[in-house]
Amino acid sequence: MKAVLRAETGADGAFLRALFDQVRTRELGLAGMAEAMLRPLLDMQFTAQRQSYLRDFPGARCDVVEVDGVAAGRQLVARDGHALTLVDIALLPQFCGRGIGSALLRGLQREAAGAGLPLRLHVALNNPAEALYRRLGFKENGVSGMYRAMEWENDK
Repeated sequence: MKAVLRAETGADGAFLRALFDQVRTRELGLAGMAEAMLRPLLDMQFTAQRQSYLRDFPGARCDVVEVDGVAAGRQLVARDGHALTLVDIALLPQFCGRGIGSALLRGLQREAAGAGLPLRLHVALNNPAEALYRRLGFKENGVSGMYRAMEWENDK
């Protein structure tokens, strides 16, 4: 099973929305919430996230992660000449725990090392992905609100 990245297109809208809904419902423990309450909450969060990313990372590249030709997730990375910033990475639940996220992160580490840049990210304080980031050599460099800032610096 090999993950490949391809640039997001307009045709990916429904997939990206379904991905957001599944990931956010799981992250926030909202499974079982009445649809009449869940849908407006997810709509609001989806819109806010997209607007925030466009505002804060206008040149970021959004790629769809495909596994064996099937859309499995997405990766959003900003490159500004000072650092690579992993803005967001998300996989559908059925693709988690298969080494896909690790492979994607290692690819970003290789890119950062080749450019002589640090790789930065923010992770929610209760997100289990933090353990993966630490295993891959990311170090904490601050906490702001509900997020922990982490950075990987290549060994120059």
